[in-house]
Amino acid sequence: MEKRARGGLRTAAAWLMLPVMALTGCAGQDAYKDGVALVQEGKVEEGMAKFQEAARQDPRDVLYRSAYLQTRERALTTTVERADRLVAQGSFDDARALYRHALALNPTSERAQDGLSALEARVRQSTWLNEAESLLARGQVDAANHTLARVLTEAPADPRAQALKRTIDAKLSASAPEARLAQVYRKPITIEFKDVTLKQVFEVISHTSGLNFLFDKDVKVDQRTSIFLKNSTIEGAVRMVLMTNQLEQQVMDGNTVLIYPNTPAKQKDYQELSVRTFYLANAEAKTIANTLKTIIKVRDIAVDEKLNLVIVRDTPDAIRMAEKLVAVEDVADPEVMLDVEVLEIQRSKLQDLGIQWPASASFQPSPLGATVATGGGSTSTSSTSSTSTAGSAVSLYDLSHQTTRNIGVTVGSATANANLQDSNTKLLTNPRIRVRNHEKAKILIGQRLPNITSTATSTGFLSQSVNYIDVGLTLNVEPTIYLDDNVGIKLTLEVSSIISQVTTQTGTSAYEIGTRTASTSLRLKNGETDVLAGLIDSQERTSGNKVPGLGDMPVLGRLFGATTDDDQKTEIVLSITPHLVRNIQRPDASEALFNSGTETSMHAGGGASGGAVSAGTASAVVPAPAAASSAKAATPQGTQSGAQSGAPAGLGLPGSMPSTDTGVSSGTSSAGALPVEEGAVGAVSGSGTVQLQWQGNSPVAVGGTVTLSLLAQATQPVTGLPVTLGYDATKLQVTNITEGAFLKQGGATTSFSTRLPGNGQLTIADSVTSGAGATAQGVLATVTFKALAATPSTAVELVSSTPAGVDGVPLTLLPPNPFTLRITGP
Repeated sequence: MEKRARGGLRTAAAWLMLPVMALTGCAGQDAYKDGVALVQEGKVEEGMAKFQEAARQDPRDVLYRSAYLQTRERALTTTVERADRLVAQGSFDDARALYRHALALNPTSERAQDGLSALEARVRQSTWLNEAESLLARGQVDAANHTLARVLTEAPADPRAQALKRTIDAKLSASAPEARLAQVYRKPITIEFKDVTLKQVFEVISHTSGLNFLFDKDVKVDQRTSIFLKNSTIEGAVRMVLMTNQLEQQVMDGNTVLIYPNTPAKQKDYQELSVRTFYLANAEAKTIANTLKTIIKVRDIAVDEKLNLVIVRDTPDAIRMAEKLVAVEDVADPEVMLDVEVLEIQRSKLQDLGIQWPASASFQPSPLGATVATGGGSTSTSSTSSTSTAGSAVSLYDLSHQTTRNIGVTVGSATANANLQDSNTKLLTNPRIRVRNHEKAKILIGQRLPNITSTATSTGFLSQSVNYIDVGLTLNVEPTIYLDDNVGIKLTLEVSSIISQVTTQTGTSAYEIGTRTASTSLRLKNGETDVLAGLIDSQERTSGNKVPGLGDMPVLGRLFGATTDDDQKTEIVLSITPHLVRNIQRPDASEALFNSGTETSMHAGGGASGGAVSAGTASAVVPAPAAASSAKAATPQGTQSGAQSGAPAGLGLPGSMPSTDTGVSSGTSSAGALPVEEGAVGAVSGSGTVQLQWQGNSPVAVGGTVTLSLLAQATQPVTGLPVTLGYDATKLQVTNITEGAFLKQGGATTSFSTRLPGNGQLTIADSVTSGAGATAQGVLATVTFKALAATPSTAVELVSSTPAGVDGVPLTLLPPNPFTLRITGP
């Protein structure tokens, strides 16, 4: 009795819980509907709260939990992406707030945690960079280099850190013994000796320059030589003496040079070697190694294909040339996005019209006395001499006495046909495929059919193998990307279909396949569309079943016959449009063309317009044989003085070239005039040279940012360098402008201001208010642009600039080429 009572109580409690559960389910459904409405209104967090409420009301319904998780994931993705864009724009505080908001939505989100960690590292690195720039401005170069090293350890590719590193390296190079020696080497000199000893020549040069010359024990100092140089430099005099006497030099310190025979044995003893490791991002290590072996003839080179790096051991000048060659060759492969559209149009028309009459009639005699069917029923006769029924054998007697009553006639049925079938089919495929330069890509839209092949051996063993046949649309492309943004495409299109299936005697199946193929090679511009059409397959079949003679009558012939007309037509139309994702970026002039010395005396010179003075420890100090003849300044007496070589290494400013004009007596010195680059666009005549160069990244996607740094370098101190930049305001928007460290050299105090007139121009004014001026390479200003619209090419260019030297003396400006950007779609 007690058990029955307890069971009854549980049953009653369950019945009482049913209304409660129903009410709970209704409440969860209402909360879910409210959450959906809130999310659609853009109130994502309120909607997520409603989804959570619905899940609490009905934990067994997975729809509520799934809606909450999906909405939270979408909100996380949107928030983190906004934070990433703010970090790229430099809005660190707003980005930090968004990352923390994302972590509030999901504390375990790895994207938000990584973004916040990267942001804190970016802020820390920015603080270090500001500190390094401040130390550099106060002249504490070593401390600035130490601070910068921490930034480069965490972010080796940071453009601001790289620009500051180049400035610090220039400062350190200027304080090195080689740099101090280069300053002495630029002193002018006129020297004339005939048939004197080497010792006498170097004594005169030592007396004029204040340098100390030491000689290796194998140098024949009593060897006689002749030299005639007018309006040249110390560097030119030393170089000519060394070259004409098979000698080489080694810089010991800023005031001492060792002279030794230029022989392989002595070079091994005196030439200092450096080791450089190149980590390659795009090119293959074997390809780079082959280039260095062919062009530079490097002494020692090692290749690690696993890490894709190359290690080179050679002279410092050879290392510098290797860096230029690697920078030119280690670039990303061009890529193109091929937008393909294939349209297949099928039309079939079937017409079956007319009357199909019977083609034959059969007559069958019956035995006498048999029952013969007639149109009105059946008639039966009997005979005492025959008891045969219909279908029995017919005797000769019966055959001779046949009448209309016992001859059977069989006639086929007549059919009236009136059928018309008309169908149109369009199959459209629009694949998009991204492919690298000179790589093959394949698109297959269809199916792979198994084809079984049977092979019988002499012993009777039967083996079968399966291979697959591609049936459908197959497109093979191989692009070739050119520097003028044209794309050459080798294209093969094949469209196949199954016609029938064949069964062999062994029971295996084979297929009869119809195919249409087109192959071509074409060259299209970026964004140009080409259409390949005319792949038409047309089939017309006509068959008839007519009464002879009557069926051939016009119009009425349809009453005496049936005709079937089958018309099928298929056409393939292909359109292809290439969209360049990335093309090869042409290298800067200083990297594409530079001097490399002679076959026996290699040195890393400047650009095509002349090499910078190099006083390296491993090779002779050789001036660039640059265009001094096109950049000579006339003296009042009509003579031409030699050009001073004052260009620091980096931007390739005009170097020196000894003059052969007469006019100054032997052993005296005369000040040479700095060459003026004739024909330079926007050049302003002066007593010094200033060269500008762009540095930045391209391409950039719409909505992204691109940072351009304007580098400057001069042969004479610069105290003011205002520039006006031009750009397309419909494609680019200026978001940030920062001053570089170029005019802050030597702890100088500067005045920096910017102005945006709003007509696609940006004016930057930077001048020294307290200091001696700047010469070494450095960043004048850094400008950050936001990409507004996609375009294959837009340029940022220098509109005007008037550099000023000490006491306002104007300087010659060598403007940079426009920086071309490519903005890709979002």
